[in-house]
Amino acid sequence: MDLGISGKWALVSGSSRGLGRACATSLAREGVNVVLCARHGDAGEQVARELGETFGVTAHFVVADVSTPEGRRIFFEQHVEPDILVTNAAGPSPTAFVDNSPDMWQAAFDANFHSAIGLMQLVLPGMRQRGFGRVINITSAMVTSPHPFMTLSIAARTALTGVAKAVSKEVVANNVTINNILPERIDTDRQRQMADLQVQLRGISLEEAYAEIAQSIAAGRLGRPEEVGDACAFLCSAQAGFISGMNLHVDGGSYEGLI
Repeated sequence: MDLGISGKWALVSGSSRGLGRACATSLAREGVNVVLCARHGDAGEQVARELGETFGVTAHFVVADVSTPEGRRIFFEQHVEPDILVTNAAGPSPTAFVDNSPDMWQAAFDANFHSAIGLMQLVLPGMRQRGFGRVINITSAMVTSPHPFMTLSIAARTALTGVAKAVSKEVVANNVTINNILPERIDTDRQRQMADLQVQLRGISLEEAYAEIAQSIAAGRLGRPEEVGDACAFLCSAQAGFISGMNLHVDGGSYEGLI
């Protein structure tokens, strides 16, 4: 299927590794030019070179911390007429609720709420004027399946989900869609962090921790980053113009809810 987005431009934050890199790769495979960013440079520069060489697209990388207004401005100014925005940032580490300090709450909201909302505010006016736009927020399964050790992530990402839903109703008439991808148990550094936590808390081996994680998934395995990336690419496609304001679970069929 030709997704109809070849030649368009995408901003993909948090894209030097993990799910951000996977989304940038899937978009580049479809002929989308990409601007990548991360807080550190070496890995991101290498990813940009690889995407450009492999897929024949233009790929830029900029060092920027999108949890700050200045970082968002730097990122946006790399290409001020993007057709696609993918927001992605590492989530807070698991914590006990009673241990969360005001500074920890603020850091979670800066990284997982203000970063996405601020970028949306920058890109949406131009998208609406040009009559095409796709915004994908990489959030978390914690939005619909809260866990007591993930309250920092839950708070920030649920807030983002609510705002994105409200704004999606306003912009969809201009062929601008906003959707969220909710990954769960994807084989990234984040999943290694969760496995390491089980090793520390329970004294099991890393192999045992990964086996238990896989058993918790209906599909019986961890997800692959490229599966999230390809879902993102489809939601960015011309064919997805009638899908907006949605939360897509990419979790091997493990979400327990009906809707």
